[in-house]
Order: sequence, then C-alpha cells, then structure tokens
Amino acid sequence: METCVAAHRDCLRNPSPSSLLPETTRPDSGRPQDHSALVGRRAEHKKAAHALVHELLAQGNSRCAIARHLGWGLNTVLRYAAAEHAPVIYAMVRAHIATLRGAPPGTPPRPPTVRQVTGWLTRHPTALSEEDRAGLKNVLARCPELDTAAGHVRDFGELLSGRLGARLPAWIDAVDASQLPGLTGFALHLHRDFDAVTAGLTLAWSSGSIEGAVNRIKKIKRQVYGRAGFDLLRKLILLQ
Repeated sequence: METCVAAHRDCLRNPSPSSLLPETTRPDSGRPQDHSALVGRRAEHKKAAHALVHELLAQGNSRCAIARHLGWGLNTVLRYAAAEHAPVIYAMVRAHIATLRGAPPGTPPRPPTVRQVTGWLTRHPTALSEEDRAGLKNVLARCPELDTAAGHVRDFGELLSGRLGARLPAWIDAVDASQLPGLTGFALHLHRDFDAVTAGLTLAWSSGSIEGAVNRIKKIKRQVYGRAGFDLLRKLILLQ
C-alpha cells in the first residue's frame, strides 16, 4: 500500500479548496507579539548555563572537556560558548517564533505524508481518530485510484477476518484489473503459494505457535552465542 500511495503522492500535495478554513474562521491565538520580557526558571537556567560555560572556558578548559564534565551535548556547549551574551541565545528563539507567527492566515495546512495515508488505509476504521478519518476522506475524494485501493484493502480485511478464502480468486482478479502499483503485484504474487494462502484464509489452524517457539529458540541462541555449546543450548531450550 505504501508503494501505491507513493505513486499517487500528488493527490496528497494538492488539498481541495473546501478543506481550507476561510480566513474569518481561523482562531486568533490572542498572544502578545512582544516577547522581550523573558522571565521564569527556564530563562534563569539558560543564563546560569551560559555563565558556567564561559567561566570554565576562562579557566582554560576545552569545549569537549566542558561537555564531558557537565554531561551535556557538545553542540549545546558550542552554542553557549559562541554567544558573547546570554540574551543572544533568546533572541534566536524569538526570531524563529516571530517567523512562525508571521505566516499569512490563509496558509494551507501541511499535507499528510505517504506513511500517514498508508496507516490510515491499512488500519481498522475503528482505530482511527476523527481527525484521521477526516484526512482520509479528503484524500480519497481527491484520488479515485486510492479510493479503489481502499476498497481492495477493506475486502482483503474481510477475507482475512471472516476466513473467506473461497473469495480470494475474485479478489485477485479485481486487483489485477485495477492495475494499482504495489497492490497489483502483491495480489499476483499470491499465485505462487495459492493453496497455502487459501488455507490460511480459510482454516482455523495457524502456525503462530510454531513461529513463536522458533523466535524463542533464536533469542536463547543470541544470549549464549560464543559462550556455550549445543549441550547447554539444548538444556536451556528444554528448561525455559
């Protein structure tokens, strides 16, 4: 599905005009634009950190030694060391926030990513939030191909949860006719193990317990790798 969504990423980048809120309905943050007064414990902490870094520099310590001594990241120490005065650091934050708040009110929302849309399509509808369902509805309204792919995903989910393996040939033919990137290839490759896939979509039996035992054995092998032979590995497997 991720391949299919990536092939139609243009549908994600062009939101419909109806999905954009008019300028009059956009809420106003109501926050003052003057951020010159920086108070609080965070500001005092930054001032103290700036003074501490410069004090250690004056004592002849290197920046790497200061980072190791304080347990800070080297980039953090470099930023404090490069700032001659502590307010310079806050000015950088204020300037960045000003650019964000100065964006025009009519700016369209950020489009969803390929991975986000893939998750919307492959998760159960009841597991989606209201915002996710609204985003998926907008995407499917703009892209008929992804709308068709969503229908195939729902149908395959019904085959899997309802053990309706007899419907698998019809599902493969429908996906093949749609010629969707990624999804069509997946459906056609099911012919390689058609009997096994049909049995998996029909019978109540599962190899999950066997796979779990295999994973447990692999975990034990990794824990004693290079420290024990086969005899000890056998005892660990039998006792755990």
